[in-house]
Amino acid sequence: MLGRFITLAAVIAAGSIAVGGMATRQTGPVAAAASSDPANDNWTTQARTHGSGAAADETPSSRRSASGEVRLGRAADSHFYADADVDGTNIRMMVDSGASVVALTRRDAEAIGIDVDRLPVLGMAKTAGGDVPMRVVMLDSIDIDGIEVRRVEAAVIDADMGVSLLGQSYLAKLDAVNVEGDTMTLR
Repeated sequence: MLGRFITLAAVIAAGSIAVGGMATRQTGPVAAAASSDPANDNWTTQARTHGSGAAADETPSSRRSASGEVRLGRAADSHFYADADVDGTNIRMMVDSGASVVALTRRDAEAIGIDVDRLPVLGMAKTAGGDVPMRVVMLDSIDIDGIEVRRVEAAVIDADMGVSLLGQSYLAKLDAVNVEGDTMTLR
């Protein structure tokens, strides 16, 4: 009985630490692997209809405050999305703190002007649908409402992810990424 209690306490503590790590992250080393969820191919950018007071047909937007931070509203699918200026092209991206690098869809990479077929395949990305080719590229900059990061490593994933992912190669260069309720703050 005592052993079960200690095991349960350890599981709860580990879960609390994991959730806390996702909710507040300071700049530091990145060890997470790139991830995507192709099983969830219904990427939506509609605002929540409960808790935020937003209408169902509105898209959560980013709001830059006077203090130099950007606030992103949680979408109906519980994810956070940002409209990013990637090398001069507006790309809608889902914030994915579990992705080690920015992961671009082929469509978004080509919109930026990247000739995907000329990039060498440098590895495979593991997805729910199996292994898919991954090509690495260095982006000049990613800017989200004035929070610009230069020389951002990215991967072009030859799979139908549905949306590009804003991963740690951008997020780790910020001062902080915090989540409180339905708002993510980038500093």
